[in-house]
Amino acid sequence: QVQLVESGGGLVQAGGSLRLSCTASVSISTINPMGWFRRAPGKQRDLVAVISSSGSAEYADSVKGRFTISRDNAKNSVHLQMNILKPEDTAVYYCYGISGRTYWGQGTQVTVSS
Repeated sequence: QVQLVESGGGLVQAGGSLRLSCTASVSISTINPMGWFRRAPGKQRDLVAVISSSGSAEYADSVKGRFTISRDNAKNSVHLQMNILKPEDTAVYYCYGISGRTYWGQGTQVTVSS
C-alpha cells in the first residue's frame, strides 16, 4: 500500500510562485511514473505534469515554461515548482503515482488571486 501526502498549497497573487511537494510512504523508485493532476471548480481533473523514474518530464501546454516537476529519490518526494501563477491555475492539485495500480494523494488547494 502506497500513501501519498501533498503539501505546499495556499493563496498567492498572480505572478507569484508556489512549490508543491508529494511525499510517498515507500521508496519512489518503486513508483513510476509520478505526477500531478488538478481539478478547477466545475471542471474535470486534468494532467499538469508527469515525471518518469529516469527523470523524463512532460507538461500540459498551459503550464509549459512556468511549472517544473522534479523527483527527490533520497526524500521519496516529487515536487512541482509553479512560477508566474495565473488565476486560471486555481485548483485542487493531486499527486499521483503508479505502482501496480494508481495511487492518489488527498489534494492540496492552490488559489491564485488576480
